[in-house]
Amino acid sequence: MAVILNIETTTTNCSVSLSKQGETLVLKELNDKNYSHAESLHVFIDDVLNSASVSLSQIDAVAVSKGPGSYTGLRIGVSAAKGLCFSLEKPLISVSTLKALAHQVKATDGVIVPMLDARRMEVYSAVFDSSYNEIRAIEAQILDENSFKDYLAKGKVYFVGNGVEKAQTIIQHENAVFIEDRLPSANEMSMLAYDKYKKNDIEDVAYFEPYYLKDFIALKPKS
Repeated sequence: MAVILNIETTTTNCSVSLSKQGETLVLKELNDKNYSHAESLHVFIDDVLNSASVSLSQIDAVAVSKGPGSYTGLRIGVSAAKGLCFSLEKPLISVSTLKALAHQVKATDGVIVPMLDARRMEVYSAVFDSSYNEIRAIEAQILDENSFKDYLAKGKVYFVGNGVEKAQTIIQHENAVFIEDRLPSANEMSMLAYDKYKKNDIEDVAYFEPYYLKDFIALKPKS
C-alpha cells in the first residue's frame, strides 16, 4: 500500500494531498495571490497527515510538482520535499506540473493545452492528446494570433490554466475551448506520482532541481 505525500507550489495555489494507491485521501489547498507558501506549506502537510491519521514515518514517498512555474514557489516546494525525503529516508518523486494540470480536463477528442502565465504575453505550455500523451514538449512561448493554429485546424483544443486569460484575448477560433479558473493541484498528482512510484522512477534527493525552463530574473522593487 503506497502512501504518498504530494506537494504543489508552482503557482499561487499552495496545495498538498495525501494519497493511497493513487487515490487522493485528503486535499488541502489555498489560492493566495500573496504567495504565502512559506507560511502555509508545512501547516497544510500537518493538516493532511492529521486528517488521515497518518504519521510522517508511515508515508512511502514524497512527490513534488517539478515545474515550470513560479521560481519562488518551486524553490519552496522542492526544498520542503527534499528536506522531508532526506530526514525520513524516503524516495523523492517529481511530477510534471503541466501534465498534472492537463489531467484536470476530461476530453474524448482533440488536444489539451495546459498553460501557465509567464511574463507579459508569454506562457509555459505543452500539448497532450486526450489520453494525456505529450505530443508537443514544454515551451516558453509568446502568444499571438497564430499560436496553436495547426491543432485548432484539426479539432478541439482545450486550454487550461492561469494562462487562459491571455490566450482568450488573442486566439479566436471556433475550436478553442477555454477552461478558466484552474490552477495546478496536488489532487491530480496522486495518480501520476503512484505510477512513477510503481516503476521506481525516483529522483536523486541530493541533486534534484526544479524545472525552471527560464533563468530567474530579479526585478527591482517599485519605489
